[in-house]
Amino acid sequence: MSKPKVIVTRRWPEQVEAEMQRLFDVELNTDDRPMTKDEIRNAMMRADALCPTVSDKLGPAIFAGEGIRTKILGNFGVGFNHIDIEAAKAAGVRVTNTPGVLTDATADIALTLILMVARRAGEGEREVRDNAWTGWRPTHLLGTQVTGKTLGIIGMGRIAKAVAHRAHHGFGMDVAFYNRSKVDEAEARSLGARQVDSIDEVLETADFVSLHCPGGAETFHLMNAERIGRMKPSAYLINTARGDVVDEQALATALNDGTIAGAGLDVYQGEPDIAPALLSAKNTVLLPHLGSATTETRTAMGMKVVENLKAFFAGETPPDVVV
Repeated sequence: MSKPKVIVTRRWPEQVEAEMQRLFDVELNTDDRPMTKDEIRNAMMRADALCPTVSDKLGPAIFAGEGIRTKILGNFGVGFNHIDIEAAKAAGVRVTNTPGVLTDATADIALTLILMVARRAGEGEREVRDNAWTGWRPTHLLGTQVTGKTLGIIGMGRIAKAVAHRAHHGFGMDVAFYNRSKVDEAEARSLGARQVDSIDEVLETADFVSLHCPGGAETFHLMNAERIGRMKPSAYLINTARGDVVDEQALATALNDGTIAGAGLDVYQGEPDIAPALLSAKNTVLLPHLGSATTETRTAMGMKVVENLKAFFAGETPPDVVV
């Protein structure tokens, strides 16, 4: 019996690629070059399974027309707003993701951004590398203390809970969060967190606002000019969720005119393109989507995709079905 044909759109950790080669007839992207829409469409006409990443855009046109052979998308990532889910469903294509295994890595990056932007570490490192540092002085690059401050969280899923735990138990932060559904009070207390009734309450009280809500139409530009304006002038915005949750032009304006003190971002709406005004804002820390970028986490994500594919081709329901 022939092995299922699987096409992988980017390079994955070596251990994962080896396991996929053992189990499937795999076509790897050895050049690690982003595939064009036409190449993705062609891949779906040749493969039983396509394994995209969050940087691959699978809009309605990808699924339109006749000749699609692919029956499952083994998505490498938790987020799937880069895939038109309704179009996939209409075309009879299953979609899976990789939840659970990147919680700690992404929470660590959120805390990294909080600490870096508060202590102006990005500015300091750039100064040292540019050979512009003139030595220690009492008023040089004064930042703000993190310990004891208020962390506001929007969206209280696995990653947000891990951030809250680190912030409260590691830095003594008061944690206030907004979530669409009610979070168990005992669990919230164990995290040192309290649920509030509105996003505005989070924005108006927090020294650091950390975004952990899903992408999509409901949260598109959730942080617009009006909401950013509700933050304290001394506050910082942190985004490790989805790029399109933040209106980047509005954020850049707020940063450059002093509406808020700074921002730490790991995700962007038009990745890898970033608004020039953000790039020029000194009071920012900008990371290249490193949230899950540890060897352990990326390997675990890939192995989750493998398990989803194995279940699907065995005639079973994959454990991480989105649709």
